[in-house]
Amino acid sequence: MPDMSGIARGKIMPAEKYCADQGMRLPEAIVLQTVTGDTPSDFTSVNPADIDMVMRGDPNSIRLVPWAHEPTAQIIHDGYYADESPVEMLPRYVLRRVLELYAGLGWRPVVAPELEFYLVKPNTDADYPLEPPVGRSGRAESGRQSYGIDALNEYDPLIEDIYDFAEAQEIQLETVIHEAGAAQMEVNLLHGDPLELADQAFLFKRTVREAALRHHMYATFMAKPMEGEPASAMHFHQSVVDRATGRNVFADDQGEMSALFLGHIAGLQRYLPAAMPFLAPNVNSYRRMIRHLAAPINVHWGYDNRTAGLRVPVSDAANMRIENRVAGADANPYLAMAASLACGYLGMVEGLQPSDPVKGSAYELPYGLPRSLLASLRQLQASEPLIEALGARFASAYHAVKECELNAFMHVISSWEREHLLLNV
Repeated sequence: MPDMSGIARGKIMPAEKYCADQGMRLPEAIVLQTVTGDTPSDFTSVNPADIDMVMRGDPNSIRLVPWAHEPTAQIIHDGYYADESPVEMLPRYVLRRVLELYAGLGWRPVVAPELEFYLVKPNTDADYPLEPPVGRSGRAESGRQSYGIDALNEYDPLIEDIYDFAEAQEIQLETVIHEAGAAQMEVNLLHGDPLELADQAFLFKRTVREAALRHHMYATFMAKPMEGEPASAMHFHQSVVDRATGRNVFADDQGEMSALFLGHIAGLQRYLPAAMPFLAPNVNSYRRMIRHLAAPINVHWGYDNRTAGLRVPVSDAANMRIENRVAGADANPYLAMAASLACGYLGMVEGLQPSDPVKGSAYELPYGLPRSLLASLRQLQASEPLIEALGARFASAYHAVKECELNAFMHVISSWEREHLLLNV
């Protein structure tokens, strides 16, 4: 199961025992585990007895582990209590909850994630900065190679393993490109059902890290892993179709942007600042939001405008969609998708109207997104419609986890502080 941070939690057991037990049990407190391995001490919504959750595997999620030496299956689970009620704090349930909101109005969202990541030399000492790995030529990249084919070919053996591993797990990869950073890649997943795509993105991250280790490299989805290099994003293309007819509701009868599409964009504009804890979930996430560094700083929208947080790509009526460029690669794909779709849903049902599209550079406009995790959490707490859409108990638990992580970070003294403050203030 993915935890709040998108980290895989679970058990490894013989197939016979798993089938006999008809799943597995995990302690409820695992849901609240932070990225540092701690748990909030003052959160009271979990049972103080640290009860078990009954974890049931989703049959649609069963896949082989292609790098295992013995035939091994991996299964993504949903959690329930003894009375059969769902564990509302689990990220997979939160996404299901948002999809049910759409289904209640006869709609079905379609998404296509794009994930960026860096390849780096093995780094066993956290005090040392990351460096690009050595490619087939025996040299490490020293400059920007955006869309470079030869630069991408430097890592052909690794990329081939990623594609092979993905195919074995039914992860539908579409395009791979070399991004702007040194040894930075982007892989696009084929569009489809949000829950299936979140499962694929969850498994894809694990797959890339495993493949990289086999080539004596690390793969990292940190939002901003290297100083002076571009950050890594997880963009979402999202649209909504009518469940009965399959028609894209973002286009009207003339093939133009519909009122529902404009409402969806407006919902993203209004609620994304409050949803930032799910799209930028870590203290490092906000190092990505820097003007002129290929990451959005506001929620303006535009036609085929990559400087805006919300981009409407050139497309026909059937493929009309919005690209949410705000989320970082470090986001939990279940929660980032749930939050992004919830924002758009609220705009559609509330009949909101977006601002005028930006025609120039949105980087020249003021910041419109919170610039720290603390500011994001405060905006989330103040957004009752978004909390209701995602679930109040989940939102409370998530806030507790992120606040605990933030408090842990505040105990750390960085090298920048020692460099500039030690003898000068």
